[in-house]
Amino acid sequence: MTWLTSGEQAVEEAKDCRLAILDVMLPGLDGFTVGQRLKKQYPSLPILMLSARTSIDDKLQGLEFADDYLTKPFHPDELAARLEVLLRRGGTVALENEPLRLGHLLVFERENRIVVEPTGEEVVLTGKQFYIFQFLLRHLGQILTKEQIYEAVWSEPYLDGDKTLMVHIRHLREKLEINPAEPSIIETIRGIGYRVKS
Repeated sequence: MTWLTSGEQAVEEAKDCRLAILDVMLPGLDGFTVGQRLKKQYPSLPILMLSARTSIDDKLQGLEFADDYLTKPFHPDELAARLEVLLRRGGTVALENEPLRLGHLLVFERENRIVVEPTGEEVVLTGKQFYIFQFLLRHLGQILTKEQIYEAVWSEPYLDGDKTLMVHIRHLREKLEINPAEPSIIETIRGIGYRVKS
């Protein structure tokens, strides 16, 4: 493990790293700038952002390049669990040009393409469907609440009882699942939300 107190050396130091943890508030270059540079140089490097900033704008800015965003204060066990997920996912997509395999789907993350095996047919998603699925993939293996997903995709507060996300998930499953009635890609966690299994 290597600790850096500023971002200037991060790009060079990260070449042999399996994962990067970035604080938003860094001396010199801020964490957002460092993260963008790291992702550009090492697209497959998992990045976890840490920040006391809790606004949806800050979270969305971080999640444009980071794989996870954890707000302070947090419990060490939660940090450890999130790191474990990112490392597990990193092992799955270690090769930069290798697609992520999700059951019968091949997900080419850099190209924003989803292909069905073995037919080679490409799945075409609407804008909102794409952003929902992309957000779930950024948190592969994690259980996300309906509030988290809705606020990340629509950039506005979730109202309890709103069925908008549920409708979009249903349409998304119709395109992605072999049997939408028994989904194997997007799992419902009853009473909480959804996740895409790693």
